[in-house]
Amino acid sequence: MSDYIETARRVIRTEMTGLDQLAGALDAEFDRAVEAILNAQGRVIVSGMGKSGHIARKIAATLASTGTPAQFVHPAEASHGDLGMVTQADVALVLSNSGETPELADLIAHTRRFRIPLIGVASRPGSTLLRQSDVVLVLPAAEEACGNGIVPTTSTTMTLALGDALAVALMEHRQFTAEHFRTFHPGGKLGALLSKVGDLMHRDVPVVTEDTPMTDALLVISQKGYGVTGVVDQAGALIGIITDGDLRRHMDGLLTLRAGEVMTRNPRVIAPDALAESALAQMQDRKITCLFVVENAVPSGILHIHDCLRAGLV
Repeated sequence: MSDYIETARRVIRTEMTGLDQLAGALDAEFDRAVEAILNAQGRVIVSGMGKSGHIARKIAATLASTGTPAQFVHPAEASHGDLGMVTQADVALVLSNSGETPELADLIAHTRRFRIPLIGVASRPGSTLLRQSDVVLVLPAAEEACGNGIVPTTSTTMTLALGDALAVALMEHRQFTAEHFRTFHPGGKLGALLSKVGDLMHRDVPVVTEDTPMTDALLVISQKGYGVTGVVDQAGALIGIITDGDLRRHMDGLLTLRAGEVMTRNPRVIAPDALAESALAQMQDRKITCLFVVENAVPSGILHIHDCLRAGLV
């Protein structure tokens, strides 16, 4: 085993120990932090300097994407006008390992002046930040993974995990669902996985009736460009589908037949509110290229496998 791998494992184990200590140290103050955020009429203003600032940005992004309005405010910029972003309707979540970061002074003073709830996160209970905070979240005195205690490693990992814990606790309280998440995250792989069939389907549905001559049915297949057509009864309900395979099986005398004689009955269908990922799984499992989308048995759209590919599902 190389020295590099041994170092990496030591770092990871050290940070795991810190996370274990953090989990064991949680108390009623964590409940108070969650309640303070739930009671806020505005946003969670997350702030920190240096490495804590990078963690603060990530926490703010996680909160915002999971149903809790949040914004990162840089403490130095806050001292030069951005304090106007922090209102009495907000709650501040301020991060500092030492609790003595000088750049935080104006932001802390602003919260005290306007009685804005302040949640402080630091490792020193007697620090300026935690003495001024309404809710105190103390990080355990865990060993930094760098070995000499000067590089923020375990402390930043614990702070990030604490932010995730707050976000998930808030999510569960609000019963935040995958559909809610998709609203805030329409792009990227996650947005694609949470897309609904109705978001991707085409509404110009190729359909013919049972008694349509195959000469006309072939025109519909050719004009729509999906390689298929649905077959509906007199009430408009989907009862069958005509594919390339059906055409090949009825090649002899095809043009003398009607759609109802060529179609495959009871085709696979899907609802518009189903996840597009589910539709893709059906198409891959059945080795088919499209699904008709139906509501109350009536076709309202058609989804082609290429639509799923374009959306980034694969």
